[in-house]
Amino acid sequence: QVQLVESGGGLVQAGEPLRLVCAASGRTVTNYRMGWFRQAPGKERKFVAAITWSGNADLADAVKGRFTISRDNAENTVYLQINSLKPEDTAVYYCAVHRGSGSYYNAANYDYWGQGTQVTVSS
Repeated sequence: QVQLVESGGGLVQAGEPLRLVCAASGRTVTNYRMGWFRQAPGKERKFVAAITWSGNADLADAVKGRFTISRDNAENTVYLQINSLKPEDTAVYYCAVHRGSGSYYNAANYDYWGQGTQVTVSS
């Protein structure tokens, strides 16, 4: 079993940065691709970013240039740096562990999820 805890969310003004943190415990996630998703009120959960154990990253087109995903395998932690926040970034942000098969863009292919951290961006 893996437990994931996200933190770092909050209420910020447009243009400000945030760094979200996903801390894993219970089992190492070093060998797994990790992903970040977000879900706005009334909307489906959407892919934001993913990173392999070796640091190969992929980002959704909507966030490229503003978001950066990284990881510290020694700390069993994954980060999502968000710059130049926009009101449309408002959502609950979740990290998750990819099961190793199936598209990593699809939330259905992730086995473990955190409880999420709320990001609210005011204009």
